[in-house]
Amino acid sequence: MRRPSARRTTALLAAGLLLPVLAACGSESDKGGSTEAGDSALVIYSGRNEKLVKPILDKLEKAVGTKVEVRYGDSAELAAQLLEEGERTKAGLFFSQDAGALGALSKEGMLAKLPSSSLDAVDEAYRGGAGDWVGLSGRVRVIAYNPDEVAEDEVPDSVHDVVRPEWKGKVGFAPTNASFQAFVTGMRVLEGDDATRAWLKGLKDNGRTYANNLATLDAVESGEVELGLVNHYYWYERVAEKGEDEVDAKLKFLPGKDPGALINVAGVGILKDSEQAETAQKAVDYLLSEEAQTYFADKTKEYPLAAGVTSSVEGLPPFDSLQSPDIDLGKLESLQETLAMLQDVGLV
Repeated sequence: MRRPSARRTTALLAAGLLLPVLAACGSESDKGGSTEAGDSALVIYSGRNEKLVKPILDKLEKAVGTKVEVRYGDSAELAAQLLEEGERTKAGLFFSQDAGALGALSKEGMLAKLPSSSLDAVDEAYRGGAGDWVGLSGRVRVIAYNPDEVAEDEVPDSVHDVVRPEWKGKVGFAPTNASFQAFVTGMRVLEGDDATRAWLKGLKDNGRTYANNLATLDAVESGEVELGLVNHYYWYERVAEKGEDEVDAKLKFLPGKDPGALINVAGVGILKDSEQAETAQKAVDYLLSEEAQTYFADKTKEYPLAAGVTSSVEGLPPFDSLQSPDIDLGKLESLQETLAMLQDVGLV
């Protein structure tokens, strides 16, 4: 059914505001792929980096029994594109890097309800409140630190502390990174816009900006900064590649449900107006399977979210030990307001 025109207009205006800002910011995603698929192909819009997920999507093609065509890009850009395409979209499945982009599509009624078998596979905290998207893998925000520069017991227990005077010039972060922006959105939801804006101003005064999480981690390792705000899995990927003895950084997982300990998820939703719903559901089932969940755990170093699958990554804290803030991940959809705030503060 066609959505009310006024609501669609609002969605398109939001998409129009979002796209140019994101184009200016850039992302860590590799763009590519094609959506010129045959009628029988499953078209996936993927906000996940091609290098990370192509191997599992190649296996998915065999699992669903049909050709799969993937369009890669930034999750928020792809969500905006889907809003613009509306009922005309060729996409059957949206594979998002973060919950906010899924929440934006859910808010506009573009995602189909998922069966309870899919939803019940994942804790309700990591799936859409409307039952139209489900998380696949989780990543937690952490503070990376250089133990040659700062002792473990001196690393802040809260992101609020990194804006204190003693950390001036010693904190690295990536303001154009989607995960950082999702974290800021989470802070806005948890603590309000005024408190978040004040914190961002303090971070701007104290911090040094980098292009992405990897560059931030590099800066911590080199001693250019003492602390870095990153996602956990970048460090674990580097350790797997080089060995822990060769990585000159450590991680601190924040306690006390601090906003800096946000757990965000990559997840999927089926486009409601798609003619590929049956095949897309097979894809969802596969991505929640033990094989796919183990891939996310072992290869991308994220936390698998489907019940019964645990990570075997050495040294990774158990998922149930993390002290993430209590937040409805669907509310991370207000990215436009976050981007406007970052622009106002002068960080993007």
